[in-house]
Amino acid sequence: MSLYLCVDCGGSKTSAVVSDTSGNVVGRASGGPSNIAYLTIDSFIETIRETVGDALKTCTSPASVDTVALPPPAGLEFVAAWFGISGADSPSIIESVVNPLSTLLGVPKGPRLSVANDAHLLAAPIRMHEDVISAVTVIGGTGSIVVSFKEKEDGELEELGRVGGWGWILGDEGGGYSIGREAVRQVLIEQDKHSVMKSPPPEGPLRTLLKTYFGIKDVMEVLTEVYVPDPIPSTVVNSEHGAHKYMSREKRLSSLSPSVFAAAFEDKDPLALKVLRICAKDLAEQISIVVGDASEEAPRLVKASESVICFGGSVVGLEVYRNMVLDDLAAKGHVFKHVEFVDDCAAVGAAGLRLKYKD
Repeated sequence: MSLYLCVDCGGSKTSAVVSDTSGNVVGRASGGPSNIAYLTIDSFIETIRETVGDALKTCTSPASVDTVALPPPAGLEFVAAWFGISGADSPSIIESVVNPLSTLLGVPKGPRLSVANDAHLLAAPIRMHEDVISAVTVIGGTGSIVVSFKEKEDGELEELGRVGGWGWILGDEGGGYSIGREAVRQVLIEQDKHSVMKSPPPEGPLRTLLKTYFGIKDVMEVLTEVYVPDPIPSTVVNSEHGAHKYMSREKRLSSLSPSVFAAAFEDKDPLALKVLRICAKDLAEQISIVVGDASEEAPRLVKASESVICFGGSVVGLEVYRNMVLDDLAAKGHVFKHVEFVDDCAAVGAAGLRLKYKD
């Protein structure tokens, strides 16, 4: 049986999907974290060995109880493999894992062993739409990054432009962290405006949410709660303290985002809705940097009308927020040919890989 392998290597987990020549998913497994920026090469390869070996269990006949040893035995050879690896942001990092992966999988180093940043996997739908020549990937989870691609004649993806991915201190516009941060900002801005008015700010759902989440009575106390230093690993949890005190400062704010969505769309809070509109606009601004009419000065821009936009991540997984971003792009004249939300990058990547080599 000839097989196609796609592995999504993330900071929290590794997802491996194996498909056959008909495009059927015949194997799937999850493993531990595999962000190459935080692991040694040996640790990274060991995670891949375990995860891919587990994915191959259902590819044997009968199905194997034990993890399948790699390289794969006869009859389970990989035609091609595609790895999207978090932290693989430079040619030197990618080169450091290509040879070990080639040896592990039995796939010769070359075009049939593709190794790139995980944003590349999100561009897989470009191979499923014959009427587009480029793709724009938008990762919007806790953080955010935008990457544009075109498919070359040999079927390989060429990265054209990249925006963001700077992390929570410098960027992550439109992601979960920025939504939490903007929610706190908007409540504080409203508080400041009312400091010169007769009446206090209205106790809307978002304001109430913040006070409950941080365990405070006065909104201005939120500053102390936000700026509390990150807890040290050995900190003993005290049930009398709010859970946010035991989170990193980044997570302290990003964890607010689900409640902001609830305040906006369930409680109809205009302030929460304003927060989401601001953040959606910020993300649309990031996307618009890589979109437009190519010119001598900017030859790597892509036309939205000739592209598929591929969203991935928990925040942009919410259709109502995704539509806000698309509406802001449309207002700028950027209407994409196709819109995709990819909730299983490894599976979509495996399908795209099969299409690439179907002949």
